[in-house]
Amino acid sequence: MLMPHPEVLRRLLAEYEAATVDEPAGTTGEPGPRTRDLAYTLCVSTGTRDVRRALEAARRQLADALEPTPAPGGAHAGVAD
Repeated sequence: MLMPHPEVLRRLLAEYEAATVDEPAGTTGEPGPRTRDLAYTLCVSTGTRDVRRALEAARRQLADALEPTPAPGGAHAGVAD
């Protein structure tokens, strides 16, 4: 599966959270169009079908992106002693 760049996910999360607060809901309480669009984009970006799972997956991917990855072959790979 393709993975979105962490900055893209970070921006999507921020925009979605802002839209859920700032955008007025429809007459029956459904999310507004911007919120729906962002939810869809988060789902596509994370390979999910439910916005709650998309939010969880995005946050997990962002947390994983913050963890340093070890260099292949150890810390001194390619360094002559």
